[in-house]
Amino acid sequence: MSRITPCLWFDGQAIEAARFYVSVFPDSRIERVLEAPADTPSVPAGAALLVAFTLDGSRYLGLNGGPDVPFNEAVSLHVDCADQAEVDYYWEALSEGGLAIQCGWLQDRWGLRWQVVPRRMHELLHDPDPERARRAMEAMMQMEKLVIADLERAADGRGPTAS
Repeated sequence: MSRITPCLWFDGQAIEAARFYVSVFPDSRIERVLEAPADTPSVPAGAALLVAFTLDGSRYLGLNGGPDVPFNEAVSLHVDCADQAEVDYYWEALSEGGLAIQCGWLQDRWGLRWQVVPRRMHELLHDPDPERARRAMEAMMQMEKLVIADLERAADGRGPTAS
């Protein structure tokens, strides 16, 4: 078990977010909730201050720290997807109520950024043929949700689809 655990700062919605995240990812659960023993600047005594949860086997903390430090694009969580079905599933679940960005990135309803990336994208970007890798990169830069078939078509020099 790692000694390093990311702590995500929420404005009062740490339990709501943790419940949602554990419903989306396999091997996930809420471990414990720490109620504030006294009033704090962000929550009153007895309210949830800290939520410990596990997502797909990795530990996280959700802190109800208040409105002063919103999420931004400097930090994101990368979801490694085996195939297009996984990309579609995680993209739809995590973007609900949020915002599609670009290049497989999205912002969820709490403002946390996610990268939903198929393994095939990494393979294409590391293609021994630099022109295939370049074309795949250019196609990715034009997408919001990544579509493997369109990335492969672009890498092959066959252009985008009409979808």
